Amino acid sequence: MKKSSVLIALCFMSFFGAIAQQKKELKNPKVIVITLDGFRWQELFTGADNKLIANKKYVEDTLGLKEKFWRKTAEERRVALMPFFWNEVSKMGELHGNRNQGSNVNLTNSMWFSYPGYNEILTGSADDIRINSNDKINNPNTTILEKINKLPKYKGKVAAFGSWDVFPFIINEERSGIPVNAGFEAAKEGKLSPREMFLNEMQTKVPSPWDSVRFDAFTSNYALEYMKKEHPELVYISLGETDDFAHDGNYQAYLKSANASDGLIQELWNFTQKDSFYKDNTIFIVSTDHGRGTDPLDEWKSHGSKIAGADQVWLVIFGNGIQPKGEVISSEQIFSNQIAPTVLHLFDPKAKDPEMKGLPLQILKNN
Repeated sequence: MKKSSVLIALCFMSFFGAIAQQKKELKNPKVIVITLDGFRWQELFTGADNKLIANKKYVEDTLGLKEKFWRKTAEERRVALMPFFWNEVSKMGELHGNRNQGSNVNLTNSMWFSYPGYNEILTGSADDIRINSNDKINNPNTTILEKINKLPKYKGKVAAFGSWDVFPFIINEERSGIPVNAGFEAAKEGKLSPREMFLNEMQTKVPSPWDSVRFDAFTSNYALEYMKKEHPELVYISLGETDDFAHDGNYQAYLKSANASDGLIQELWNFTQKDSFYKDNTIFIVSTDHGRGTDPLDEWKSHGSKIAGADQVWLVIFGNGIQPKGEVISSEQIFSNQIAPTVLHLFDPKAKDPEMKGLPLQILKNN
């Protein structure tokens, strides 16, 4: 009897200890928000487009591209394109936006291009009156990054990185005081690591095809090095290549860039699971600022209010404490303006912000 009583007691201790540990891990999680500029839900959920991958108007090496990314089924194609998302993220998080399954994610702004999309994602509200261009104007709205940075507990623990040189204005770096490394800026925060110095040197030697957007590998690696050094608690990273390659009509580079983004996100995730500051206490939220057209075919290159389907986006969430729903295959409607309120809720479950029009998503296991 004594042995069985001890065994039962140990079982209860183990059970409640596990619950306590889970609650401890979920307390004050670190949050990494990532966007892939203009990356369509169609490629994320069904892989390479059969109307584009063999079209010599958009692909230089059709045979090579098909060998790399074409498979018989949509499920196989999406794994080939985004292996981290579909082999790992799908088992530990939730993927929203496959409209073929009834899962809809949409913008609430009516512009359907970048600055309005990023403003909506980062502030939790569309602003079609004041944010109606991609001009370099300081955002009059306050982003979730700035709001978290204003909290005494998180002051100086927020950072942003972007491939597009408009991000210092979207985040209003001047007013917010948040360090923003974007466009072709070099690392300059704190004592530079050897790798940051290497990135600074290489960035000047690797020409970008675009005047306002650098290659995403620089953006992601600048973010990674900063995370290693400063350990911010809220990080925003915007990868931009997919949109620019699409505008160029280069479907080959568009797919390869999406595939590379999948690898960059995996690298960031793997780091957080090895670093003691982030390990078992980090949540990733990944989305896009706008969709793209599909019909007529050439409209895959474009977006904006006149392009049907450019308001259709997607949302992927994974990390510690997230409900492992995998691909959502039931009817639902989510909006991009729910991302910022969700981030706010993760940092302060009791907080309510009247400036945010979206509602926080219930993404944690214990919600």
